Amino acid sequence: MTETSQQDASNEPSPEAQEVWELLIELSASRMRQRFSRTIAELQLSPPQAHALRQLEPGQPLPMRDLACGLACDASNVTGIADRLEKRGLVERQVSPSDRRVKTLVVTPAGVVTRERLLALLHQVPAPIATLSAGEQRLLRDVLRRILDTPDEQG
Repeated sequence: MTETSQQDASNEPSPEAQEVWELLIELSASRMRQRFSRTIAELQLSPPQAHALRQLEPGQPLPMRDLACGLACDASNVTGIADRLEKRGLVERQVSPSDRRVKTLVVTPAGVVTRERLLALLHQVPAPIATLSAGEQRLLRDVLRRILDTPDEQG
């Protein structure tokens, strides 16, 4: 029996698998969160505002209720987020041409600039990854892609 099938049979993760998971949690909980916090502070955005701006595609009006779904929050929360983004001139509300009862959000030119800066800063490759060899980067990419492409059956 292979090591993998032994693990599957017992449903107990190997010590290595447990360590990998703990390292991924540490990476996301500390370093990624720190980078996100620094980035949004630099842009003077709150976390909900940054998440909303990431969801809004320039040139594509988005109904506020759809934004609420994308942010996994109540539609009433989106109103406050939209108010603050609109006050800064980053988005504007528009009436949907197909249903005048529906309010959509559209990224303004200033919002496009801020959104592009937000994404550029968040997607900047950190030194610990940039300094890996090309082979190590490919291996890490392939392993992470395989993990992300596998459905999580535990929810």
